[in-house]
Amino acid sequence: MSKANAQELIGRLAERRITRRELHRWLAAAGIGIAAMPVLTRPARAADLIYYTWSGYDVKEFMPGFVEKHGSMPQTPLFGDEQEALTKMQSGFQVDVAHPCNNRVPIWRDAGVIEPIDTGRLEHWGELFDSLKNLKGTVTEDGQHWFVPIDWGMTALIYRSDLIKDPVDSWELLWDPKYKGKLSIGDGMADTGLIVATLLKIKDPNNMTADDLAKIKQKLLEQKPLLRFYWNDETTLEQALTSGEIVASSSWNGAAATLIDQGVPVKFVSPKEGALTYCCGLVLAKGGGHRDDAYDLINAMSAPEAGKWLIETYGYGHSNHKAFDMVAPDVLTKRSLPKDPTEMLGQGVYSTVSRHLAELSQILEEVKASQ
Repeated sequence: MSKANAQELIGRLAERRITRRELHRWLAAAGIGIAAMPVLTRPARAADLIYYTWSGYDVKEFMPGFVEKHGSMPQTPLFGDEQEALTKMQSGFQVDVAHPCNNRVPIWRDAGVIEPIDTGRLEHWGELFDSLKNLKGTVTEDGQHWFVPIDWGMTALIYRSDLIKDPVDSWELLWDPKYKGKLSIGDGMADTGLIVATLLKIKDPNNMTADDLAKIKQKLLEQKPLLRFYWNDETTLEQALTSGEIVASSSWNGAAATLIDQGVPVKFVSPKEGALTYCCGLVLAKGGGHRDDAYDLINAMSAPEAGKWLIETYGYGHSNHKAFDMVAPDVLTKRSLPKDPTEMLGQGVYSTVSRHLAELSQILEEVKASQ
């Protein structure tokens, strides 16, 4: 990395003007791993609470009640992905609250890094959607809750509506030879593997046969000559759709919201085979020593005011149903969000951490290396 680029990166980090995916792209270009990055000096905090999270969620607007009560933000070290976070916590990195997605909760619980939530201390528990409070793997048989849902959304199809005139209703769009060289899909099999499995009508992506895996590889081999690239950060995807370099791709809510706000003619649609749906939220790290502050943070982030900001700014759904009453109906339409996640999450294919992830990742690497 050149000196000028390094200075720019440091400046953007200091001013919080970089997403976690952009950070990974900068580091990858320089051959640097996330663990090698120095910790930048931060202003003194009024609270000693440590909130371990994704970049973009480490802002005061997402926790207004906490900042009002404590006078400043908690400490907010960032992780690049949930496996990195788990590995660091297992190695002794002490935090108080962390922000994984629901499908990781059983893994983190079995690893012994989190503890149950006392829902009696949650001010907004009764306002949260019941369908999100009881997600599989987040509640044990003894009735204990290990997860407070916060944000939810989907991975679906995005396309340039001025450049694709035909009706769009299937993931097959990303295999349409008519758009050869102008298509993209995510560079990660947690999403892409499940998309292909869904398209191929594989019954249980968590228990696939060798034949199922072979079919997924063949489908990806068919697609490869049609792709412009595999995307691995939202900025690259947004820029390519804006310029018309690509006309269709898989996407998250955030990229769709950004492009629509910028006036780019795109549509974000749930394919008939099913979009991928997910919910992320907060967990209590085992051994954290600031429990009162931790519950203050959870209460602040599950408040409707935080939800309003999340919906309007990032285009993701929030777990508090009252947040949706604070957002104009046309904004919800623009964000492709229903007022209740039950319908969206029920119609979609719920994201899981496939036990085949290592095999699927190897398949993608083989496909990318093929001629």
